[in-house]
Amino acid sequence: MHAESIRPRKRQPRPAPPRREDPGIHHGPSLPYDPLAPGVPRRLIDAAFTLLEQAGVAFDTDSEAPALFAAAGCEVAADGVVRIPRAVVEAALASVARQARLWDREGAHSIRLDCQHTWFFPGMTCIKVYDLESGERRESTAADLALITRVADALPNIDGVCIACKDIPHSDIHGEIAEFAIMARNTVKPLEYLCEHAASFAVAIEMAAAIRGGREALAARPYFLQIITPLPLNYAKTHVDQVLLAARNGVPASVGTLPIGGASSPITVAGCIAQSLATDFAGMTLAQLACRGSFVIGSSDVSFMEPATGSIGNFVQASLADMLMCQVRRELGLPSFTGLGGQSVARRFNQDAVWEISSNMMQAFYSRPATCDYLGSLDEGITYSLHSLLLCDDLAGLLRSLWQGVRVDDDTLALSQALSVGPRGNYLALDHTASHCREQLWPTRYFGPNIPTSMSSLPDQELRERIETDLRRIIATHSVPALPDAVLAELDAIRARFAAGHTAS
Repeated sequence: MHAESIRPRKRQPRPAPPRREDPGIHHGPSLPYDPLAPGVPRRLIDAAFTLLEQAGVAFDTDSEAPALFAAAGCEVAADGVVRIPRAVVEAALASVARQARLWDREGAHSIRLDCQHTWFFPGMTCIKVYDLESGERRESTAADLALITRVADALPNIDGVCIACKDIPHSDIHGEIAEFAIMARNTVKPLEYLCEHAASFAVAIEMAAAIRGGREALAARPYFLQIITPLPLNYAKTHVDQVLLAARNGVPASVGTLPIGGASSPITVAGCIAQSLATDFAGMTLAQLACRGSFVIGSSDVSFMEPATGSIGNFVQASLADMLMCQVRRELGLPSFTGLGGQSVARRFNQDAVWEISSNMMQAFYSRPATCDYLGSLDEGITYSLHSLLLCDDLAGLLRSLWQGVRVDDDTLALSQALSVGPRGNYLALDHTASHCREQLWPTRYFGPNIPTSMSSLPDQELRERIETDLRRIIATHSVPALPDAVLAELDAIRARFAAGHTAS
């Protein structure tokens, strides 16, 4: 065994135990797992600097990016390739905001996007769903997005809502805009939004401002996180425009590529991460050149080609890369939006999916991402499963129970009770037992005491059947408070104005 692989962990001040009233917090007695030895994260960061300085990043020549970089002293080629000096990138990384808040629809409650919390989101952008009646895959619709959003609104451990599936019959710029309105109507929770067209993002900002009560109010209490997905080391005009819109309007944004190691990026974990970091840093630098201090954070999700099939797979590489990305971002003091979450490559919600989802989510306990995304996404990100989403919500509750840590004091050590009972007594009748018997419990809906055994009177149902019963109950009983009529009318007017202008152009 190499000496560097058994390095001692650096001694750090003992943080205070997590507060139960802050369910997203994970900065408790246990520290995140760092798979890389000291100094290695900096080597990955330095490799990203080298790529930016020597190879450069391609930016659409019709966008503002080349002029902004040229004004900052970068070398800009005629074809839009920008070579960014290390000093420019380091200045951007120093000025970027380290945290942001996302507020719910009413602006009453918020979640903190930082290095001390993990939040759970369903998603994202699947093009098919499993029909609730037939169980078969079919193209997703606006009605499916509305239903998934309402179900997510009911789940206690789902903290916000992303575009879980696309409105495939209307999968154009108008459909993208409609998707934002659908989410706003069907949940009070904060949103994550992803679109291909920068114009859709601009309309989403306008609609969010109408909900919040104006653009200044929206900037003060942001309603949604914008997700921006350029290609590796390559920013199209729409991605440049989205970065600039986010920075200039005070909308928190995550900007990151979705590389496939062996196809669009190097096959090795280290090489794929270095290229992804370079892509992240380029977007963050662009945002800081437009608006210093804005919250536009790199968020590349690293995946790899499965050599045997050519599909996206290889659980070990993807899982390890996710943990490494979280460690590198912690090194920089940045929150990480690379949580693999509840996704699975399994074709449908079965034992294969349950294994992979459980493994992915348990990894969040060690890696501590700021958001754990993709909850409910199956079939290599193609098909959305509500059954999977409900499982993910339950597992998120498990993680939050673990993150509470263990309180050790005179009361919990129970020495006085142990001395009183002695070696032959029992603790069943003690007040101490009654007062503490429900601490450190995971309030699971599908496991633990809810598992049918020969000792229980529960019906002998499989996991899917138990989830199905709960899903039907939620669909039948949960309702979301309606937006005020005046706000609904304004949302419709905004969409109508855009449609008229888009048709005219």
